Amino acid sequence: MTQAQQTEQIGAGKGFIAALDQSGGSTPKALRQYGVPEDAYSGEAQMYDMIHAMRSRIIKSPAFTGDKVVGAILFEQTMDRDIDGIPTATYLWDKRRVVPFLKIDKGLEAEADGVQLMKPMPGLDALLARAKAAGVFGTKERSVVNAANAKGIAAIVAQQFAVGDQVAAAGLMPILEPEVTISIPDKAEAEALLMAEILRRLEALPEGRKVMLKLSLPTIDNFYAPLVDHPKVLKVVALSGGHARDAANAILARNRGIIASFSRALTEGLSAQQTDAEFDAVLGQAIDSIHAASVAG
Repeated sequence: MTQAQQTEQIGAGKGFIAALDQSGGSTPKALRQYGVPEDAYSGEAQMYDMIHAMRSRIIKSPAFTGDKVVGAILFEQTMDRDIDGIPTATYLWDKRRVVPFLKIDKGLEAEADGVQLMKPMPGLDALLARAKAAGVFGTKERSVVNAANAKGIAAIVAQQFAVGDQVAAAGLMPILEPEVTISIPDKAEAEALLMAEILRRLEALPEGRKVMLKLSLPTIDNFYAPLVDHPKVLKVVALSGGHARDAANAILARNRGIIASFSRALTEGLSAQQTDAEFDAVLGQAIDSIHAASVAG
C-alpha cells in the first residue's frame, strides 16, 4: 500500500521535493554556505558526518513534513545512515510522511556535443536493490545540456531513458534530470530540442509505465505544459539551477503544474550557528515560500 500512497502523494503535487543530495564534489560548498568552514573537519568521513548532521537537522525540523514537502532526494551516504537510530528513508516516510528518493548518478563525463552525459554506473543494479530494500520510492539521475546541439541532446535523453528503464525494472520511480544550464545564450532553443526528444521517448514507453522529469525552469512560461499533461509523466519538477530562491519561486509560480525540487534555494540562510528556534524559523519561511510557488500554478 505504501508505494500506492507515495505515488498518489507525488502525483498530486501538493508541495515540493527537497533536494538533500549534495555529493562529494558539492558537499564542501554546501557546508561553507551552512557556516561550516573546511578547516572545521578533517577528511571525507568527518565531512560526511557534518553534512549528515545538517540534513538530519533539516529533516527533524517541525516545518519539514509531508504537508508541504512531498518528497526528499537523498545522497547514497544519507540513505545508509540513521536519524535517531532509524534508517533515513524509513524516518522520512514513517515520521515525516515525506517520500524518499535516491540520487544514483556518479557525476558527469567531460563535455561532448554540447552536453555532459552521466558517467558509467557499473554497480547500479546492486544500488537499486539496496534502495528498494531501504524503502526508497524513486531515484534521480542528472546530466547537463550546455548548448542547443541536436546530436548531444538526443544522446542525453537516450541515456536518461535507458537508466530510467533500469530503475523501473528494479521497481522504483525514475526522476530523469537533463538539466539545461540557465546561463547559456541558446537556452530556449536547447529547451525546444530537449522537449521534442523527451516527447518522442515518452511515446515509446510501455503502456502503464511512468517517469518523472526534473528540468530547469523554462525560458518561456508554461513551455513544458505538454510534459506536465502527458499521461506517462507522474510529475514535472524544477531545479533552481543557480537562481536565488526568490527569483526561482517567481518563475516557478508562473508555470502551471510544475513543483520545485530545490537544493541550494531551500537551504539558503540556514546556519550551523543558529539556535534551533532560529533555524526552524528560517527553514519554515523557506519551505512556506517554495510550497506557495509550487502550488500556485
